[in-house]
Amino acid sequence: MKTFSLLALLLSCAISAEAVVWTPDTVLGAGFEVHSVDQGTDYSGPVRSTVVRHRSDCGDSTAILYIHGYNDYFFQDEEAERLADSCYHFYAVDLRKYGRSLTNGQEPYELRDISEYYADIDSAVAAMRGDGIRRAILMGHSTGGLVASSYMSHQPDTMFRALVLNSPFLDWNMNAFMQKVATPAVGLLGKLFPHMKISQGSKDSPYGESLLRGRHGEWDFNTQWKTIRPRKVEASWVGAITRAQKNVRKGRINVPVLLMHSDKSAYGDEWSPEFQHADGVLNVNDMKKQGPKLGDDVDLHTIPGGMHDLFLSAHDARENAYSTLFDWLYGRGFKAKK
Repeated sequence: MKTFSLLALLLSCAISAEAVVWTPDTVLGAGFEVHSVDQGTDYSGPVRSTVVRHRSDCGDSTAILYIHGYNDYFFQDEEAERLADSCYHFYAVDLRKYGRSLTNGQEPYELRDISEYYADIDSAVAAMRGDGIRRAILMGHSTGGLVASSYMSHQPDTMFRALVLNSPFLDWNMNAFMQKVATPAVGLLGKLFPHMKISQGSKDSPYGESLLRGRHGEWDFNTQWKTIRPRKVEASWVGAITRAQKNVRKGRINVPVLLMHSDKSAYGDEWSPEFQHADGVLNVNDMKKQGPKLGDDVDLHTIPGGMHDLFLSAHDARENAYSTLFDWLYGRGFKAKK
């Protein structure tokens, strides 16, 4: 019976590996491939996720899996190439209802519970295993950092040996009343009226303007998938994020964590040069406060002059972020072998 079970498991793995079909990524072009995953049907209809890969020419069986933030998708080809040049196979996932995974008529970013994203990560892991990956580091930016932290809190036995967080969304960037009263109230209303819309302002985001080429930035991206003017969010999304933030503070992550953040935050509705050298989305003090609660082995590193996405910062801060990342990975024994 045990022999039969083992054979069935091996056959199942073989079938899963064969089912992974990679096609050229029309978004990033040469060197990038995508795998679309049917994730079944949820409360609003059919959903899918998308795995993106950029294989290293010198890597062994070590990889990075990257999870994007809110109002975002994976477009950071420089980040993928830098990691691949250092012999890490690079993978990213566009979560359901984001970027490449959006379908016609779908409400972007719709969410009832953070655990909905776990299947998207699991599908990426299955694709990575099919490529021979045996050891990986999970990396998340902003809301993706919260998703990654939540996943690692609830899925301790995975192929991920470390967690890297790039300005994670561990708390709301609001005053005490909004945090303790208004936001929880919206979350509760979200259970009754999940589609209730919450405005995030009527002006273009200074942070978005600091990124986009043609405004004040140096990056090109799809502004339908990553909008400059923030969309309204649903009350159910607010509730899901609030619950996840509370849950990850219970310290259940049992792998080493690197948490990087800027040295300061920038505020205001109008763009200024300050937004190019500070976190224009989250309060860095919240990361310093909540980060150590993730687990017993959390290293916090400050990147002076970093923007919200540290790997999209100005050159000097960006290089500092890369150096910090590689130094930490190597020091922790996660150097990819040539």
